[in-house]
Amino acid sequence: MNFKLKVLRAGLLAALATCSFAVFAQSGGYPTRPIRIIAPSGAGGPVDVMCRVIMPKLGEVLGQQIVVENRVGAAGLIGTEFVVRQPPDGYTLLFGFSGPLAIVPNLNSKTPYQVARDLIPIAQVAVQPYVLLVHPSVPAKSVKELAALARSQPGKMNFSSGGVGVGIHMAGELFKVAAGVQILHVPYAGAAPAITALMSGEVDMMFNGLSAALPYMQNGKVRALAVGGDKRTALFPELPTIQESGYDFKTGGWYGVLAASGTPQPIINTLHQAIVKTMNSPDMRNTMTRLVAEPVTGSSQAFADLIGYESALWAKVIKSAGIKVR
Repeated sequence: MNFKLKVLRAGLLAALATCSFAVFAQSGGYPTRPIRIIAPSGAGGPVDVMCRVIMPKLGEVLGQQIVVENRVGAAGLIGTEFVVRQPPDGYTLLFGFSGPLAIVPNLNSKTPYQVARDLIPIAQVAVQPYVLLVHPSVPAKSVKELAALARSQPGKMNFSSGGVGVGIHMAGELFKVAAGVQILHVPYAGAAPAITALMSGEVDMMFNGLSAALPYMQNGKVRALAVGGDKRTALFPELPTIQESGYDFKTGGWYGVLAASGTPQPIINTLHQAIVKTMNSPDMRNTMTRLVAEPVTGSSQAFADLIGYESALWAKVIKSAGIKVR
């Protein structure tokens, strides 16, 4: 090797070493202290249930405790805005879902953040079907019977949700469009009080995440008619999909982790790798099966693409249904 090549090689090695040191310094050996993740929904709802199942395992992989904090309001807007306003250091994360990421920005022109500008999608973690539930006193035993019942008394039946703009609200709006029925929406401050209202008979029906609805389905407090995905679930194979009843309806819950824009890429990479490892573990896959959910281990870009696709989808539903924020 001649002198010039030796000098060039030494220079390249020095540059690589400097770059590696800069990356390490930028991430600071992240994480060095507990991480807070914001679940922008009420305790006991599908978002909260999924978040609290995954975060302890993710914390084990990262070697730090992850504290789940619920910040409720405005279909996830309040919790999401809170994360956007935190220092972009990876110590305050968002457990995101369709409400604040794909629905609210299309529903509320005063949304104080722009997802593409203010948040970095790190990784999607899971998808889960919605289930259509009715109070036991509702005489309908199938989706078609429910639609016929609603058509026979337009505007008299109602459905609950965890707030205007959340995914389970929009599922109800999509059902109204698909089935051609008039059903009144009754929003509550979270999915948990919404299903409590259903169990008490305050409302006739609702859509909910299957994991959050399971205990109430099993004790007979609510009756499930169908699931909203494109296939039946292994846990309840007798439950048809809404599409099987002849309605153009396919939607479900999806969840992922995001950080505030400006978070250093090495931290994003560390989190993404840890999330993939967590969701690929046999224990987590078994847990997801029990929750009738499917773990997801795709790229950050795939998660960003999903958010963009869903945003366009719900923009059409909102316009078709004529939904407005009062």
